[in-house]
Amino acid sequence: MSTHETQCELSSSVDCPMNDGVRAIQRITSRSAEVGGGISVSRLLPSRHRRMVGAWCFLDHAGPAVFTSGSGLRVGPHPHTGLQTFTWMIEGEVLHRDSLGNVQVIRPGQVNLMTAGYGITHTEESLPGEDRLHAVQLWIALPASASDRPPMFDHYASLPQWQADGFDLTLLAGSFGQYKAPTCIFSPLVGLDLVAKAQAASTRLGLERSYEYGVLPLTGEWRINGEVFATNEFAYLGRGLEAVDLTASADARAVLLGGVPFGEEIFLWWNFVGHSKEGIAQAQREWEEGSARFGEVEGFDGPRLVAPLLPWRT
Repeated sequence: MSTHETQCELSSSVDCPMNDGVRAIQRITSRSAEVGGGISVSRLLPSRHRRMVGAWCFLDHAGPAVFTSGSGLRVGPHPHTGLQTFTWMIEGEVLHRDSLGNVQVIRPGQVNLMTAGYGITHTEESLPGEDRLHAVQLWIALPASASDRPPMFDHYASLPQWQADGFDLTLLAGSFGQYKAPTCIFSPLVGLDLVAKAQAASTRLGLERSYEYGVLPLTGEWRINGEVFATNEFAYLGRGLEAVDLTASADARAVLLGGVPFGEEIFLWWNFVGHSKEGIAQAQREWEEGSARFGEVEGFDGPRLVAPLLPWRT
């Protein structure tokens, strides 16, 4: 998805202090943003309180939304650089198209992972007749060693799943215990989906001390290391923890994100992630000029998105 905002802030990865994991949980409240088709999302990252968790640099929670059939999500052609878009579908169906020629429907329980690298263009839209949407969209910042790689797209219809302590768990990315997700990533990180089944449930999850972690409740009420968190309140746990205690109300859902703190400074502007302002400005100029760098998306009936003005002089 595009950030799709007319007022965008330049986000740096080093302008928020790190938490060493032994202090109080940092509570981050969402702000409302809009993506194509008038779909409202709750945006958690980046915020002025927390820019990243590991390499995870962007977090939108879309829905649960019910809309009139024929409306729904519709995001026109837009570019990305220096990142991976990671879509975890919970309810509804969305069609992805990109400038590599990929055309892929993503359904509940599946992940679309697009590696932008040097540059790619894509679109997203709800399928005809679809009237529901519930999804988590994340971006993963690429390290400098991979930021200029050729773009690619991967679809994962099957992910590791198991049950424990009254929860259904799905490993979205990275490794957790004996499980390893097939998703292609370029930094040490983890993504885990947890759903309490028919009744309230509690569990203790072991963590990697070298990772920093956050938990986002998607539905229901959660108690995270003894503190109550509501839907769309992000709990940043910091790093250095060996475990996290979670208690969820019946049918509640959350995602756990973690990773080694990102060791490189990045900048995020509109739909670009870069390791310098100059690199972002160059990408924006090439998008505005219709450069072959980003290619064209075939089959989408609608205009390209227009980038907002850069907030600094080039």
